[in-house]
Amino acid sequence: MARTNPLQFMQQVRSETAKVVWPTRRETLLTTAMVFVLSAVAATFFFIVDQIIRFGLELFISAAS
Repeated sequence: MARTNPLQFMQQVRSETAKVVWPTRRETLLTTAMVFVLSAVAATFFFIVDQIIRFGLELFISAAS
């Protein structure tokens, strides 16, 4: 495997970093908001499902005893 010196390595890193397309502030805020919204939707969904399962288990346990 070919070895590169540190200076050449840093030049390669800079050239690769220059190719990166960074998101705009608006895109970052929008995707962050979407993460929070979808997390809240998922939490609500799982809370409701958990309550339904809990209710069913309580009915089952009270009927069994």
